[in-house]
Amino acid sequence: MPLRRALPLIALLASPAATAADTPPDCHEPAAMDDGWTVAAPADEGFDPAKLCALGPALEAEPERNAHAVLVVRHGTLVYERYFAGEDERWGRPLGRVPHDAATKHDLRSITKSVTSLLVGIAVDRGWIKDIDAPVLSLLPQYADLRSPEKDRITLRHLLTMSSGLAWSEDLPYSDPRNSERLMSDAPDPYRYVLEQPFATAPGERWVYSGGSTALLSAVLKQVSGRPLDELAQEMLFAPLGIADVEWIRYPNGDPVAASGLRLRPRDIAKIGRLVLDRGAWQGRQIVPAGWIEQSTAPQIAIEDKVDYGFQWWIGRSQVDGAVIRWSAGVGWGGQRLFLVPDRDLLVVVTAGLYDQPDRQDELGRTVLERYVLPAAVKP
Repeated sequence: MPLRRALPLIALLASPAATAADTPPDCHEPAAMDDGWTVAAPADEGFDPAKLCALGPALEAEPERNAHAVLVVRHGTLVYERYFAGEDERWGRPLGRVPHDAATKHDLRSITKSVTSLLVGIAVDRGWIKDIDAPVLSLLPQYADLRSPEKDRITLRHLLTMSSGLAWSEDLPYSDPRNSERLMSDAPDPYRYVLEQPFATAPGERWVYSGGSTALLSAVLKQVSGRPLDELAQEMLFAPLGIADVEWIRYPNGDPVAASGLRLRPRDIAKIGRLVLDRGAWQGRQIVPAGWIEQSTAPQIAIEDKVDYGFQWWIGRSQVDGAVIRWSAGVGWGGQRLFLVPDRDLLVVVTAGLYDQPDRQDELGRTVLERYVLPAAVKP
Protein backbone atom coordinates (compact mmCIF):
# COMPACT_ATOMS: atom_id res chain seq x y z
CA MET A 1 0.00 0.00 0.00
CA PRO A 2 1.17 3.60 -0.55
CA LEU A 3 3.45 5.13 2.06
CA ARG A 4 4.52 8.54 0.84
CA ARG A 5 1.49 10.12 2.44
CA ALA A 6 3.08 9.17 5.77
CA LEU A 7 5.89 11.62 5.03
CA PRO A 8 7.34 13.98 6.12
CA LEU A 9 8.50 12.37 9.34
CA ILE A 10 7.47 14.21 12.50
CA ALA A 11 10.02 15.29 15.13
CA LEU A 12 8.73 14.75 18.66
CA LEU A 13 10.10 15.75 22.04
CA ALA A 14 10.88 13.35 24.87
CA SER A 15 8.37 13.08 27.67
CA PRO A 16 9.08 14.51 31.13
CA ALA A 17 11.13 12.31 33.41
CA ALA A 18 9.24 9.83 35.58
CA THR A 19 10.19 8.52 39.00
CA ALA A 20 10.27 4.99 40.31
CA ALA A 21 7.07 5.71 42.22
CA ASP A 22 5.38 6.34 38.87
CA THR A 23 6.23 2.88 37.54
CA PRO A 24 3.04 1.29 36.21
CA PRO A 25 2.03 -1.90 38.01
CA ASP A 26 2.15 -3.92 34.77
CA CYS A 27 5.83 -3.13 34.09
CA HIS A 28 7.15 -6.67 34.26
CA GLU A 29 8.96 -9.00 31.91
CA PRO A 30 6.97 -10.41 28.96
CA ALA A 31 5.63 -13.93 29.19
CA ALA A 32 8.15 -16.68 28.49
CA MET A 33 7.04 -18.73 25.48
CA ASP A 34 8.71 -21.53 23.55
CA ASP A 35 9.36 -19.33 20.53
CA GLY A 36 13.08 -18.55 20.68
CA TRP A 37 12.86 -15.34 22.70
CA THR A 38 14.67 -14.73 25.96
CA VAL A 39 12.60 -12.38 28.14
CA ALA A 40 13.50 -10.01 30.96
CA ALA A 41 12.14 -7.01 32.84
CA PRO A 42 12.99 -3.63 31.25
CA ALA A 43 15.36 -2.61 34.05
CA ASP A 44 17.45 -5.74 33.46
CA GLU A 45 18.43 -4.45 30.00
CA GLY A 46 19.14 -0.84 30.92
CA PHE A 47 15.70 0.76 30.67
CA ASP A 48 14.11 3.18 33.09
CA PRO A 49 10.90 1.17 33.67
CA ALA A 50 8.89 4.20 34.74
CA LYS A 51 9.52 5.92 31.42
CA LEU A 52 9.11 2.86 29.20
CA CYS A 53 6.08 1.34 30.85
CA ALA A 54 4.16 4.61 30.90
CA LEU A 55 3.63 3.87 27.21
CA GLY A 56 0.88 1.28 27.63
CA PRO A 57 -1.42 3.41 29.80
CA ALA A 58 -0.82 6.39 27.51
CA LEU A 59 -1.95 4.44 24.44
CA GLU A 60 -4.95 3.02 26.28
CA ALA A 61 -5.95 6.57 27.23
CA GLU A 62 -5.92 7.55 23.54
CA PRO A 63 -7.93 4.85 21.74
CA GLU A 64 -8.08 7.03 18.63
CA ARG A 65 -4.44 6.07 18.00
CA ASN A 66 -5.73 2.50 17.42
CA ALA A 67 -2.43 0.91 18.45
CA HIS A 68 -2.54 -2.90 18.37
CA ALA A 69 0.87 -3.98 19.67
CA VAL A 70 4.16 -2.56 20.92
CA LEU A 71 7.21 -4.73 21.48
CA VAL A 72 10.70 -3.67 22.53
CA VAL A 73 13.81 -5.85 22.24
CA ARG A 74 17.22 -4.92 23.61
CA HIS A 75 20.47 -6.89 23.55
CA GLY A 76 18.49 -9.71 21.95
CA THR A 77 16.05 -9.89 24.86
CA LEU A 78 12.33 -9.12 24.72
CA VAL A 79 11.72 -6.63 27.53
CA TYR A 80 8.38 -5.00 26.73
CA GLU A 81 5.24 -6.40 25.11
CA ARG A 82 1.81 -4.83 25.18
CA TYR A 83 -1.30 -5.57 23.12
CA PHE A 84 -4.50 -3.58 22.63
CA ALA A 85 -7.95 -4.25 21.22
CA GLY A 86 -8.84 -2.23 18.13
CA GLU A 87 -10.41 -2.12 14.69
CA ASP A 88 -8.30 -4.02 12.20
CA GLU A 89 -8.16 -5.15 8.58
CA ARG A 90 -6.78 -8.01 6.58
CA TRP A 91 -5.31 -6.31 3.49
CA GLY A 92 -8.24 -3.93 3.19
CA ARG A 93 -11.00 -6.24 4.43
CA PRO A 94 -12.45 -5.07 7.76
CA LEU A 95 -12.09 -7.56 10.61
CA GLY A 96 -14.00 -5.54 13.19
CA ARG A 97 -12.65 -5.00 16.67
CA VAL A 98 -9.87 -7.51 17.31
CA PRO A 99 -8.53 -8.35 20.82
CA HIS A 100 -4.87 -8.58 19.77
CA ASP A 101 -2.46 -10.79 21.66
CA ALA A 102 0.79 -12.65 21.09
CA ALA A 103 -0.96 -15.24 18.91
CA THR A 104 -2.67 -12.74 16.59
CA LYS A 105 -1.23 -12.31 13.12
CA HIS A 106 -1.17 -8.77 11.75
CA ASP A 107 -0.71 -7.16 8.36
CA LEU A 108 2.86 -6.04 7.83
CA ARG A 109 1.81 -4.13 4.72
CA SER A 110 4.99 -2.62 3.29
CA ILE A 111 7.32 -4.04 5.92
CA THR A 112 6.89 -6.98 3.52
CA LYS A 113 9.17 -5.08 1.13
CA SER A 114 12.00 -5.23 3.66
CA VAL A 115 11.50 -8.99 4.00
CA THR A 116 11.65 -9.35 0.21
CA SER A 117 14.97 -7.48 0.25
CA LEU A 118 16.39 -10.02 2.71
CA LEU A 119 15.46 -12.80 0.29
CA VAL A 120 17.28 -11.00 -2.52
CA GLY A 121 20.35 -10.96 -0.29
CA ILE A 122 20.05 -14.70 0.26
CA ALA A 123 19.73 -15.24 -3.50
CA VAL A 124 22.89 -13.21 -4.08
CA ASP A 125 24.72 -15.27 -1.45
CA ARG A 126 23.58 -18.52 -3.07
CA GLY A 127 24.87 -17.36 -6.44
CA TRP A 128 21.42 -17.35 -8.01
CA ILE A 129 21.84 -13.64 -8.65
CA LYS A 130 25.35 -12.84 -9.86
CA ASP A 131 25.13 -9.08 -10.11
CA ILE A 132 22.56 -6.60 -8.79
CA ASP A 133 23.65 -4.22 -11.55
CA ALA A 134 22.47 -6.68 -14.20
CA PRO A 135 19.50 -5.62 -16.36
CA VAL A 136 16.27 -6.83 -14.82
CA LEU A 137 14.92 -8.11 -18.12
CA SER A 138 18.04 -10.27 -18.63
CA LEU A 139 16.81 -12.28 -15.64
CA LEU A 140 13.20 -12.53 -16.86
CA PRO A 141 13.32 -14.35 -20.21
CA GLN A 142 9.53 -14.72 -20.27
CA TYR A 143 9.34 -10.96 -20.93
CA ALA A 144 11.95 -10.87 -23.68
CA ASP A 145 9.43 -9.17 -26.00
CA LEU A 146 9.63 -6.08 -23.77
CA ARG A 147 13.41 -5.70 -24.03
CA SER A 148 14.82 -2.55 -25.52
CA PRO A 149 18.01 -0.53 -25.03
CA GLU A 150 16.02 1.81 -22.76
CA LYS A 151 14.37 -0.93 -20.65
CA ASP A 152 17.68 -2.78 -20.36
CA ARG A 153 19.00 0.17 -18.37
CA ILE A 154 16.81 -0.87 -15.42
CA THR A 155 18.84 -2.99 -12.99
CA LEU A 156 18.07 -4.88 -9.82
CA ARG A 157 19.79 -2.10 -7.90
CA HIS A 158 17.24 0.35 -9.31
CA LEU A 159 14.40 -1.89 -8.13
CA LEU A 160 15.93 -2.24 -4.67
CA THR A 161 16.21 1.55 -4.35
CA MET A 162 12.88 2.34 -6.08
CA SER A 163 14.61 4.34 -8.78
CA SER A 164 13.69 2.40 -11.93
CA GLY A 165 12.46 5.55 -13.69
CA LEU A 166 9.20 3.88 -14.71
CA ALA A 167 6.08 6.00 -14.33
CA TRP A 168 4.33 5.08 -11.08
CA SER A 169 1.90 6.73 -8.68
CA GLU A 170 0.83 5.45 -5.28
CA ASP A 171 0.06 8.93 -3.96
CA LEU A 172 -3.56 8.47 -4.96
CA PRO A 173 -5.83 6.60 -2.51
CA TYR A 174 -5.83 2.85 -3.11
CA SER A 175 -9.57 3.14 -3.78
CA ASP A 176 -8.80 5.35 -6.78
CA PRO A 177 -8.77 3.19 -9.94
CA ARG A 178 -5.79 5.23 -11.23
CA ASN A 179 -3.55 4.11 -8.34
CA SER A 180 -0.62 2.23 -9.90
CA GLU A 181 -0.49 -0.49 -7.26
CA ARG A 182 -4.20 -1.17 -7.61
CA LEU A 183 -3.83 -1.40 -11.40
CA MET A 184 -0.91 -3.79 -10.95
CA SER A 185 -2.86 -5.95 -8.48
CA ASP A 186 -5.84 -6.16 -10.82
CA ALA A 187 -3.77 -6.97 -13.91
CA PRO A 188 -3.76 -10.56 -15.28
CA ASP A 189 0.05 -10.41 -15.15
CA PRO A 190 1.22 -7.87 -12.54
CA TYR A 191 4.86 -8.10 -13.59
CA ARG A 192 4.13 -7.37 -17.24
CA TYR A 193 2.01 -4.44 -16.15
CA VAL A 194 4.98 -2.89 -14.32
CA LEU A 195 7.43 -3.52 -17.14
CA GLU A 196 5.09 -2.01 -19.72
CA GLN A 197 5.01 1.39 -17.99
CA PRO A 198 6.68 4.31 -19.81
CA PHE A 199 9.68 6.10 -18.39
CA ALA A 200 9.12 9.19 -16.27
CA THR A 201 12.82 9.72 -15.52
CA ALA A 202 16.10 7.99 -16.29
CA PRO A 203 16.85 4.92 -14.14
CA GLY A 204 18.71 5.86 -10.96
CA GLU A 205 17.81 9.52 -11.23
CA ARG A 206 15.03 9.81 -8.66
CA TRP A 207 13.37 7.82 -5.88
CA VAL A 208 9.66 7.17 -6.46
CA TYR A 209 7.74 4.95 -4.08
CA SER A 210 6.79 1.84 -6.05
CA GLY A 211 5.30 -1.47 -5.01
CA GLY A 212 5.88 -2.43 -8.63
CA SER A 213 9.64 -2.44 -8.02
CA THR A 214 9.21 -4.97 -5.21
CA ALA A 215 6.89 -7.08 -7.35
CA LEU A 216 9.60 -7.34 -10.00
CA LEU A 217 12.14 -8.39 -7.35
CA SER A 218 9.75 -11.20 -6.47
CA ALA A 219 9.48 -12.22 -10.13
CA VAL A 220 13.27 -12.38 -10.37
CA LEU A 221 13.52 -14.45 -7.18
CA LYS A 222 10.99 -16.92 -8.53
CA GLN A 223 12.86 -17.18 -11.83
CA VAL A 224 16.32 -17.71 -10.36
CA SER A 225 15.32 -20.01 -7.48
CA GLY A 226 12.52 -21.97 -9.16
CA ARG A 227 10.28 -21.33 -6.14
CA PRO A 228 7.54 -18.78 -5.47
CA LEU A 229 8.34 -16.10 -2.94
CA ASP A 230 6.43 -17.64 -0.04
CA GLU A 231 8.10 -21.04 -0.41
CA LEU A 232 11.51 -19.42 -0.70
CA ALA A 233 10.85 -17.32 2.38
CA GLN A 234 9.67 -20.31 4.40
CA GLU A 235 12.72 -22.40 3.55
CA MET A 236 15.44 -19.78 3.65
CA LEU A 237 14.21 -17.29 6.23
CA PHE A 238 11.20 -18.22 8.33
CA ALA A 239 12.13 -21.81 9.19
CA PRO A 240 15.62 -20.84 10.43
CA LEU A 241 14.01 -18.11 12.57
CA GLY A 242 11.41 -20.50 13.99
CA ILE A 243 8.54 -18.62 12.32
CA ALA A 244 5.71 -21.00 11.48
CA ASP A 245 2.45 -19.04 11.61
CA VAL A 246 2.61 -17.19 8.29
CA GLU A 247 -0.02 -15.87 5.91
CA TRP A 248 0.66 -14.24 2.56
CA ILE A 249 -2.00 -12.43 0.53
CA ARG A 250 -1.91 -13.35 -3.16
CA TYR A 251 -2.46 -11.73 -6.53
CA PRO A 252 -5.22 -13.16 -8.74
CA ASN A 253 -2.47 -15.08 -10.59
CA GLY A 254 -1.67 -16.93 -7.33
CA ASP A 255 1.70 -15.31 -6.56
CA PRO A 256 2.30 -13.81 -3.10
CA VAL A 257 2.09 -10.02 -2.93
CA ALA A 258 5.74 -9.14 -2.35
CA ALA A 259 5.13 -5.46 -1.65
CA SER A 260 2.53 -5.66 1.11
CA GLY A 261 0.88 -9.07 1.55
CA LEU A 262 2.67 -10.65 4.51
CA ARG A 263 0.94 -11.29 7.86
CA LEU A 264 2.93 -12.36 10.94
CA ARG A 265 2.69 -12.37 14.73
CA PRO A 266 4.39 -9.32 16.29
CA ARG A 267 6.98 -11.51 18.06
CA ASP A 268 7.93 -12.88 14.64
CA ILE A 269 8.20 -9.39 13.18
CA ALA A 270 10.65 -8.71 16.00
CA LYS A 271 12.69 -11.75 14.92
CA ILE A 272 13.14 -10.18 11.49
CA GLY A 273 14.39 -7.05 13.23
CA ARG A 274 16.80 -8.92 15.47
CA LEU A 275 18.19 -10.77 12.46
CA VAL A 276 19.02 -7.43 10.84
CA LEU A 277 20.48 -5.92 14.03
CA ASP A 278 22.71 -9.00 14.32
CA ARG A 279 23.92 -8.42 10.74
CA GLY A 280 22.01 -11.35 9.26
CA ALA A 281 22.59 -13.88 12.07
CA TRP A 282 20.07 -15.54 14.38
CA GLN A 283 21.26 -17.39 17.46
CA GLY A 284 24.71 -17.86 15.97
CA ARG A 285 23.57 -19.01 12.52
CA GLN A 286 24.22 -16.75 9.52
CA ILE A 287 21.03 -16.56 7.46
CA VAL A 288 21.52 -13.40 5.40
CA PRO A 289 25.00 -12.19 4.42
CA ALA A 290 26.30 -9.50 6.76
CA GLY A 291 27.43 -7.44 3.80
CA TRP A 292 23.92 -7.42 2.39
CA ILE A 293 22.51 -6.18 5.68
CA GLU A 294 25.12 -3.41 5.73
CA GLN A 295 24.20 -2.28 2.21
CA SER A 296 20.46 -2.62 2.76
CA THR A 297 20.36 -0.43 5.85
CA ALA A 298 22.79 2.21 4.57
CA PRO A 299 21.62 5.26 2.62
CA GLN A 300 21.53 4.40 -1.08
CA ILE A 301 19.31 7.19 -2.41
CA ALA A 302 17.89 10.35 -0.87
CA ILE A 303 14.14 10.78 -0.37
CA GLU A 304 13.96 14.14 1.38
CA ASP A 305 15.66 16.07 4.15
CA LYS A 306 16.74 13.71 6.97
CA VAL A 307 15.28 10.62 5.26
CA ASP A 308 17.08 8.22 2.91
CA TYR A 309 16.34 4.83 1.41
CA GLY A 310 18.43 1.68 1.39
CA PHE A 311 17.49 -1.62 -0.23
CA GLN A 312 13.77 -1.58 0.65
CA TRP A 313 14.57 -0.13 4.09
CA TRP A 314 13.98 3.45 5.26
CA ILE A 315 16.92 5.28 6.86
CA GLY A 316 16.35 8.16 9.28
CA ARG A 317 17.34 9.80 12.52
CA SER A 318 15.73 11.15 15.68
CA GLN A 319 16.85 13.80 18.11
CA VAL A 320 16.25 12.77 21.70
CA ASP A 321 17.64 14.49 24.80
CA GLY A 322 20.02 16.47 22.62
CA ALA A 323 21.46 13.41 20.89
CA VAL A 324 20.99 12.46 17.23
CA ILE A 325 20.13 8.77 17.01
CA ARG A 326 20.17 6.98 13.67
CA TRP A 327 17.82 4.15 12.78
CA SER A 328 16.60 2.06 9.89
CA ALA A 329 13.01 0.93 9.56
CA GLY A 330 10.49 -1.22 7.80
CA VAL A 331 7.43 0.96 7.27
CA GLY A 332 3.91 -0.28 6.48
CA TRP A 333 0.62 1.42 5.69
CA GLY A 334 -1.75 1.67 8.64
CA GLY A 335 0.96 2.45 11.19
CA GLN A 336 3.09 -0.70 10.98
CA ARG A 337 6.66 0.03 12.04
CA LEU A 338 9.84 -1.93 12.69
CA PHE A 339 12.50 0.44 14.02
CA LEU A 340 16.11 -0.77 14.33
CA VAL A 341 18.49 1.33 16.44
CA PRO A 342 22.00 -0.18 16.26
CA ASP A 343 23.69 2.36 18.54
CA ARG A 344 21.33 1.43 21.37
CA ASP A 345 21.13 -2.24 20.36
CA LEU A 346 17.35 -2.15 20.38
CA LEU A 347 14.37 -2.58 18.13
CA VAL A 348 10.74 -1.55 18.35
CA VAL A 349 7.71 -3.18 16.72
CA VAL A 350 4.49 -1.20 16.40
CA THR A 351 1.32 -2.49 14.76
CA ALA A 352 -1.82 -0.41 14.37
CA GLY A 353 -5.08 0.01 12.50
CA LEU A 354 -4.72 3.55 11.15
CA TYR A 355 -5.44 2.53 7.56
CA ASP A 356 -7.84 5.41 6.99
CA GLN A 357 -5.85 7.97 8.97
CA PRO A 358 -2.64 8.63 7.03
CA ASP A 359 -1.80 11.76 9.03
CA ARG A 360 -1.62 9.74 12.28
CA GLN A 361 0.44 6.80 11.07
CA ASP A 362 3.94 8.19 11.38
CA GLU A 363 3.06 10.15 14.50
CA LEU A 364 2.20 6.96 16.36
CA GLY A 365 5.44 5.16 15.56
CA ARG A 366 7.61 8.17 16.23
CA THR A 367 5.82 8.88 19.51
CA VAL A 368 6.51 5.33 20.71
CA LEU A 369 10.15 5.53 19.64
CA GLU A 370 11.05 9.09 20.59
CA ARG A 371 8.83 9.92 23.52
CA TYR A 372 9.05 6.61 25.37
CA VAL A 373 11.55 3.99 24.18
CA LEU A 374 14.67 6.03 23.43
CA PRO A 375 14.42 8.30 26.49
CA ALA A 376 13.96 5.18 28.63
CA ALA A 377 17.14 3.49 27.30
CA VAL A 378 19.31 5.04 30.00
CA LYS A 379 22.16 2.50 29.92
CA PRO A 380 24.10 0.93 27.02
